[in-house]
Amino acid sequence: MAIKKILYGTAYYYEYLPYDRLDQDIEMMLEAGINVVRIGESTWSTYEPQDGVFDFSTLDKVLNAMHKAGIDVIVGTPTYAIPSWLAKKYPEVMVQVNGHRKAYGARQIFDISSPVFLNYAERIIRKMIAHVANHSAVIGYQVDNETKYYGTSSQNVQQGFVQFVKQSFHGDLEAFNKEFGLDYWSNRINSWEDFPSMDGTINGSLKAEFDRYRRGLVTEYLKWQVDLVNQYRHSDQFVTHNFDFEWRGYSYGVQPDVDHFSASKPLDYAGVDIYHPARKHLTGAEISFGGDLMRSLKQKNYLVLETQAQAFKQQVPYPGQLRQLAFSHIASGAVMVEYWHWHSIHNSAETYWKGILSHDFRPNPIYDEVSKTGQQLKQLSSHLVNLTSSSEVAFLVSNQSLSAVQQFPFSDKRSYNDVFRSLYDEFYKLNIRTDISDEYHINLSHYKLIVVPALYSISDQFLESLNDYVKRGGHVIYTFKSGFTDEHVKVRTVPQPGIISQSCGLHYELFVDPDGCQLVPQNESIAADSDLSLKDWMELLIPDTAQVLAKYDDPNWQDYAAITKNNFGKGSVIYIGCYPSQDVLHQLIKNYTAELNLMTTSQQFPIIVKSGINQFNETITFYFNYSSQNQVAKLLSSGTELISKHHVDGEVELAPWGVAIVEENKKANEIE
Repeated sequence: MAIKKILYGTAYYYEYLPYDRLDQDIEMMLEAGINVVRIGESTWSTYEPQDGVFDFSTLDKVLNAMHKAGIDVIVGTPTYAIPSWLAKKYPEVMVQVNGHRKAYGARQIFDISSPVFLNYAERIIRKMIAHVANHSAVIGYQVDNETKYYGTSSQNVQQGFVQFVKQSFHGDLEAFNKEFGLDYWSNRINSWEDFPSMDGTINGSLKAEFDRYRRGLVTEYLKWQVDLVNQYRHSDQFVTHNFDFEWRGYSYGVQPDVDHFSASKPLDYAGVDIYHPARKHLTGAEISFGGDLMRSLKQKNYLVLETQAQAFKQQVPYPGQLRQLAFSHIASGAVMVEYWHWHSIHNSAETYWKGILSHDFRPNPIYDEVSKTGQQLKQLSSHLVNLTSSSEVAFLVSNQSLSAVQQFPFSDKRSYNDVFRSLYDEFYKLNIRTDISDEYHINLSHYKLIVVPALYSISDQFLESLNDYVKRGGHVIYTFKSGFTDEHVKVRTVPQPGIISQSCGLHYELFVDPDGCQLVPQNESIAADSDLSLKDWMELLIPDTAQVLAKYDDPNWQDYAAITKNNFGKGSVIYIGCYPSQDVLHQLIKNYTAELNLMTTSQQFPIIVKSGINQFNETITFYFNYSSQNQVAKLLSSGTELISKHHVDGEVELAPWGVAIVEENKKANEIE
């Protein structure tokens, strides 16, 4: 199904209401310009109150009322929160972590590979989707909810892992022992029947492989649900899932427990939940990187199935921010923006994760801003739906490297995603658009620059392809801890960084803790008055052919390089062998991307600029002010500002947390 309008909506939980106010809610939704709701994904126990007893009356009531009002509905399979009777009758469905079974109560506490769970999940999915598939209100389905493997290590997971390893090594136990170094501490496995539980393993390579296997369980589980839904859905209904990210109080980085690239394959649209800081902490970076990743998964527009309205007290937005953020999602490639959730809940765990409406159900400043935004989106939908964009820069992220760095950390304070975000945020602030891919899906030839954070675990073949990419004219930014181990986290037996030493033009033998050491710039790439401090990690680089951009100030390490640049073939590589400040990263990235002609504007954060091509083949450019001060944005080209319908040329004024949307070469009277 092709989505032909901007979907603007909210999750709606009729079952959670303290009293029936469905008609009042719909009236308020219509006034707010809401045209879609998501329902059903968290109320299995309502629809199947006892084993084999089904009641879809509340589902029917909401579907009928929404259809009458002209509001579209996305129905979620309700499998991420199991009913109490299932947990009591079959306690083996509960997640086991390190041999301990979790107690019933929270969501996402079941084993997604449990045959008993899958049997009951299949039954409720079939019953529910068969019941709603013919309803005219239903435009799509969300399978499960923010699925992960939840740390499960139950017996069936352990047995499945043994079969996974056995298949991967074609039954060759000797090759497996050698590859994973299992002679260490007598961890050698001499019989497949003796394969121990992974709960106690001290082998980081094996633990990372177990994580890879469990990510595969998520991929299989979501595909299984999609296959079930596909048996009932109509051709004009889509299937999606709401992926999420590593959580640090908000969506922070690459999700360690899900391979988004594989798991998204059976979906019609990739969906996402994006939560972010608010007020003075809001930068928009989370909206941008989440969008870049989701857009890259299927090379098409994506759905924001959850984002915050009020949320917790620290996330209540300033006036103007909600409106700005809705347009920010669309500028990044979203065709739907859906708030979690409509009304604040009066009981249980998420009582104070507040929705659009507070507990009194009355209009409030959040609702008023949602309404203002909804009316503007309704007016501009045809100009903003299904925007397309292209990037000359791609981030190469790696679930395997993320897992491996968790096993072999470079810091007790920072991790893989900190390295990723430290680079990504600088590209974002420089208004350089990026895609995000992984080693299995990236098409290197599509990009002028590949940015590679901490590619710690990777195959020889892929590193050789990166060398070839540079030789043929591509450009790469590597960080420390890249190229160190193979795809099974086995350290290479050559000088580091191994295979990529050829294109980087360097090698190293030692890495150390900075212990107060600072950078010493060697040319104008890094200003002498910069923040030259270092965190966590230093590789003592020995240039072979590389130009030295920075050294270390410790007199004992002053002969070593810290950051280098090397020309190789027709391309070039910057290698960052330490963890520098954001100030230094900003300068390196700004200078390098300017040299490569990748900068389309001189404007930088807090002015964020994003462009796309709409269905009329016109260029749409968004200008955002991510600050509490008035800003003036220089226009990439003249045109019609779609919200005000005024012709603009040269520059546009942006109020605090403001947005301007310019369509090139359009006149105001052409905007209805």
